[in-house]
Amino acid sequence: MERPRNPEHGDYATNVAMQVGKKAGLNPRELAGLLAEALSAAEGIEVAEVAGPGFLNIRLAAAAQGAILEQIRAAGASYGTSTALSGSKINLEFVSANPTGPVHLGGTRWAAVGDALGRILAAQGADVTREYYFNDNGAQIDRFANSLVAAATGAPTPEDGYAGAYIGEIAERIVSAHPEAVNLPEAERHELFRREGVELMFTHIKQTLHDFGTEFDVYFNESSLFASGAVDRAVERLKTMGKLYEKDGAWWIASSEYGDDQDRVVIKSDGKAAYVAGDIAYYQDKRARGFDLCIYMLGADHHGYIGRLKAIAATSGDDPKTVEVLIGQMVNLVRDGVAVRMSKRAGTVVTLDDLVELIGVDAARYSLVRSSANTSMDIDLDVWTKQSNENPVYYVQYAHARTCAVGRNAADLGFAGVAPDLALLTADEEGELIRTLGEYPAVVASAATLREPHRVARYLEELAGAYHRFQTNKTLRILPQGDDPVTPINAARLELVNATRQILANGLALLGVKAPERM
Repeated sequence: MERPRNPEHGDYATNVAMQVGKKAGLNPRELAGLLAEALSAAEGIEVAEVAGPGFLNIRLAAAAQGAILEQIRAAGASYGTSTALSGSKINLEFVSANPTGPVHLGGTRWAAVGDALGRILAAQGADVTREYYFNDNGAQIDRFANSLVAAATGAPTPEDGYAGAYIGEIAERIVSAHPEAVNLPEAERHELFRREGVELMFTHIKQTLHDFGTEFDVYFNESSLFASGAVDRAVERLKTMGKLYEKDGAWWIASSEYGDDQDRVVIKSDGKAAYVAGDIAYYQDKRARGFDLCIYMLGADHHGYIGRLKAIAATSGDDPKTVEVLIGQMVNLVRDGVAVRMSKRAGTVVTLDDLVELIGVDAARYSLVRSSANTSMDIDLDVWTKQSNENPVYYVQYAHARTCAVGRNAADLGFAGVAPDLALLTADEEGELIRTLGEYPAVVASAATLREPHRVARYLEELAGAYHRFQTNKTLRILPQGDDPVTPINAARLELVNATRQILANGLALLGVKAPERM
């Protein structure tokens, strides 16, 4: 079933007769005629007609469409939720930026998309754990510590170090708390700046994400896998299972069998664990915690991880489908047609803090969610700062605010004593709005199944458009004029307004965006 682009073709259309006519032993148009006859006699359908070689165009009776409004009123905030994923325990890992600098724009995209996806999966009944993996182990942490020491001692930034005002700010805070730090022996000084620097950066990242409306259930430190011996145990388990092979004095995983461009070293020839060893231990830790699906949301440069992580699942004795890897593409900021590339604080990259400062939390979240994450995107600052219908988040939020204004104006007009007659909602704009409202549960379900939160955002813009067209039609009066009494059609239209307000609020909540009552 689909909604035709041309309303003259009915409320819904289907090509089912063309799909199954041959199996039924009938000409598709003949089968469509039989279906049309049966459907036309069914309760709630005004007419069903055959078109072309076997299409069926269906128009609902107004009273049947009105039943959608009753369902929305009864369900309220739960309208659009389901139990489709009930019983599934999902680990959703996203952002996971290194604790060596503020969350950059790519990580910010996942902060918005990942949070929305978590809400959508939960709305379908899944038990979702939102997890942040801190890569606090490895060479990048040493470079971070060296950069802090250089800033504290007035030395030049190391060639492979980190730049930006935030490095100097963190170094200053460490020296303020530990005045003796710069005079400590080199190894001791490095360890102090490493430990304190990572903690301060960690705290800043958490606060930034909290202010952005993105919360995590678990913050997992990579270093804990090595400190606890989990990496050694995981590798030994795979060796015992015969899932790793030895070559050139090293131990390898056959990740090329699962889409990786090559097999990966797990234990290097010097006996030290390679990065993949940590990935193995982390995956096995997630499975030990009872997750039946592990979703990894990674950056544009992590395509190689798809095969690698599926190989880890397979060699651990699981179906590779236990792992899903979503890859997010690049985000660019544009102002006056020119890319914005520098951060006031981070130096070389634009950060989450920069984006929020420029356009606000709601616009930042919505702008990042409304496009498919697997395509690169530009955020035009000139558009997203406008208080006009050119700005998509303003367009949707304004529709919600308009519904609230109607509700406030109706409060003292005696609507409570008048029963709505939903069968009177026969105008084209009313039918379009009702049918759009009725699509919401299917939109949320498909967004969950396809892992595509942008479907909800695009739907909300469609719904806002349908509502604006309905309210702009001055012949469709919602509130009575002057001393005119409230009639059943007024009450029915108010019911339509209330249902629209509910779905706009429900959809915006899934995206983590506010639904303002006044604008």
